[in-house]
Amino acid sequence: MGRRRQAREIALQALYIIDTSNTPEAEAFAIVNRREDPGDESTLAFARELVSGTTAGLVEIDREIEKTAENWTVARMAAVDRNILRMAAFELMHRTDTPVNVVIDEAIEIARKFSTEEATRFINGILDKLKDKRPKRGE
Repeated sequence: MGRRRQAREIALQALYIIDTSNTPEAEAFAIVNRREDPGDESTLAFARELVSGTTAGLVEIDREIEKTAENWTVARMAAVDRNILRMAAFELMHRTDTPVNVVIDEAIEIARKFSTEEATRFINGILDKLKDKRPKRGE
C-alpha cells in the first residue's frame, strides 16, 4: 500500500471516530495511530491535513455533498461512507495538486476495504458530480 493511501486510511478512521463519538480531533488521531503503523512523518502530515481540512470545512463540505446526493442527507448516510465522501470532497475542493481521478479512485478503493460494493457505486456517483465543482489550479 502506498503512503498516500495509508494516510487516507488513517484520516478516514480518525474522521469516523470524531463523527461517531464527538472525540476531539487530536485524540481521535492519537487513537488511530496507536492501532496503525503510522509510517513516516510525511504520511502522518498528509493524514493530519486531511483530518484538519475536512473537519474545518465540514459545513461547506456537507452542503456540497447534500446538493449533489439527490434525496440523501449526510446524516442518513452510513458513517463510513459519509466520512469517505467528506474526505474526498475536501481533497477535490482544496487539494488541486492531487489529480481528480486519483481522489476518486482512492475513495472507491477505501470504500471497498471499509464499506460495501454498493457504497463504492454511491460514492463514485457523488464524487463524479462533485468533481465539476473543483476549482482550477491557482483559483
